[in-house]
Amino acid sequence: MKKFFTTILIFLAFLLTGQSQTDSLLRDSISTDSTNGKLIVYKYDIKEQIAPPVWRTTQKAFEAASEAKANLMLIHMNTYGGLVDAADSIRTKILGSRIPVYVLIDNNAASAGALISIACDSIYMVEGANIGAATVVDQTGNVVPDKFQSYMRSMMRSTAEANGRDPQIAQAMVDPSIYVPGVSDSGKVLTFTTSEAIRHGFAEGKAESIEEVMKLAGHENYEIIHHTLKPLDKVINILIHPAISGILIMIIIGGLYFELQTPGIGFPLGAAVFAALLYFAPLYLEGLATHWEVIVFVLGIILLLVEIFAIPGFGVTGILGIIFIIGGLTFAMVESVGDNPLEVNLIPLSKAFFTVIIAVFLSLGISIYLSKRLFTTTTFGHLALDTVQNKDEGFTSADKNYSSMIGKTGVAYTILRPSGKVIIDDEIYDATALSGYIDSESTIEVVSYQTGQLFVRIKKTNEA
Repeated sequence: MKKFFTTILIFLAFLLTGQSQTDSLLRDSISTDSTNGKLIVYKYDIKEQIAPPVWRTTQKAFEAASEAKANLMLIHMNTYGGLVDAADSIRTKILGSRIPVYVLIDNNAASAGALISIACDSIYMVEGANIGAATVVDQTGNVVPDKFQSYMRSMMRSTAEANGRDPQIAQAMVDPSIYVPGVSDSGKVLTFTTSEAIRHGFAEGKAESIEEVMKLAGHENYEIIHHTLKPLDKVINILIHPAISGILIMIIIGGLYFELQTPGIGFPLGAAVFAALLYFAPLYLEGLATHWEVIVFVLGIILLLVEIFAIPGFGVTGILGIIFIIGGLTFAMVESVGDNPLEVNLIPLSKAFFTVIIAVFLSLGISIYLSKRLFTTTTFGHLALDTVQNKDEGFTSADKNYSSMIGKTGVAYTILRPSGKVIIDDEIYDATALSGYIDSESTIEVVSYQTGQLFVRIKKTNEA
């Protein structure tokens, strides 16, 4: 009876150890395919800059590995790094994997690549490979403020701790001021060669191929499934790259600008609409952009057009339109972290915002420059009429009927803010208030006529 209760107590203690330990056991143990005894290995490559396309490929690879009931994930890596937010998403995915993840570093695992590699359960490196140099820099290669370095140091430490690696060595790959006796004492950012990584416990061994990785890991009976991208996946990966997103934003803004400069609806508007579809469609398919972000963008366009064509001057409506356009484009590039669609990580959001702002200003600058070049030089003279019709040669746009209306009185048919319509001699004409606004049904007087437009003012009651 005593042995029975002892067994029950041990069983209950095992149940109370927590899901995290259970996940750890599942992660550390590699089962095999029960049908043929083979180890199912799912392999995909990271051989480009770490960016949203790589994060998307990682998600697709893990989904496909789950469907294939793979027992092991294997990453073939060769990268100089990339965006921290994309690398953070990938390393989180790896740390949360219920099956082990191996990585073979084929030459380089720098910066963001080092963070992803350290997240893997086992690291293997080819002869002459390197891992480290994870200092955060901007697009020009300059080191960013310590606030960002501190965040990167923390991620490197926690990732190393999760897999039993030395957290001090991990953060020394970010901060040159970190001193690790016998490892990093030169005041330089730490980077390991293959032999150094093995010696200090950051790599399990040296391997020149996937087959050698499997042999060193002690697996002989295995089947490798290679992850392949479908044509649609390749197109989406291209379109969601930050550089391509920036170009599409430039086309959207530039198309709208040129459309406003030309009468009717033509090619610029078509280009802007097509670019908007290419911008939002892949983001929508990937779950980054949602209905509300697309609606906000379209509403911003509508508000801006209303401000330009229906409301005189430039006020709240136009400002709201610009805010909505920039907001829709920005939030479409980042994914929500909770049920609230506005709840997003600040680092990806700030990068998306600056991408949109830079693209908008570049587009406006280029558009203004091109419009001047296209319509004010003889090089592109066939695009615009350059013949001048001088008044002294008898050319005039004045209509004698309009000119004869100067001094006549009438009634404001609509509100003039400052443009609107007036009734003179039972005929409706376009008119502009000389100053301020004129309410409808007010008595008006024609003051002057210029360039096809009557200019009017309110007729004073004491005038004859």
